[in-house]
Amino acid sequence: MRATAFVLALGVLALGCEDPGSKVAGATLEPATSDQAGAKSSPGQSAASLAVNPSNSKVEFVGAKVTASHPGGFTDFSGKVELGDPIEKSQIEVTIQTASLYADKSKLSKHLKSADFFDVAQFPTATFRSTEIKKDGEGHTITGDLTLHGVTKRISFPATVAVTGATLSANAEFSINRQDFGINYPGMRDDLIRDLVVIKLSLNLPRES
Repeated sequence: MRATAFVLALGVLALGCEDPGSKVAGATLEPATSDQAGAKSSPGQSAASLAVNPSNSKVEFVGAKVTASHPGGFTDFSGKVELGDPIEKSQIEVTIQTASLYADKSKLSKHLKSADFFDVAQFPTATFRSTEIKKDGEGHTITGDLTLHGVTKRISFPATVAVTGATLSANAEFSINRQDFGINYPGMRDDLIRDLVVIKLSLNLPRES
């Protein structure tokens, strides 16, 4: 009887709280083979190097349990965009210091840094290096190698990229499955953790005059 009540309660909770990861486009993943990893497209001859850092960019996420969702992000990351001509010839590189992770609750921030999730002691950085930026309708599809929790996957996700005389802006919102990167902590029996995590990226990079 207790087991039946538990299952029914879990079902009610699952129906009562939407999964934010199911509301956005999912990234396409494939293995990054040794000859693929680190491969880059060739920038155009007029490329300029634009710095990526917390003063001009955001790296955020939304994770969820059955009962609630929790926003978070990273405060320490650096990288660059080698701006190509045309823009599809550009390259993006970002390195995130995983210990800079934050969430909406301090206790949760500490847990996410532990071996149950990001394991920042063993995996102090996460990296992304683009291999292709392709025009896709009104926006773009960005493909590259994401290394997270010691696992490297080639991912493709939708983004909007635009260049003006003063700035380069890029924005993306998509989901990844944490299980694909070996982050498999299940959560509590009555409050399971959802597999999909929403990634939010925002870059607003000033161009050198």
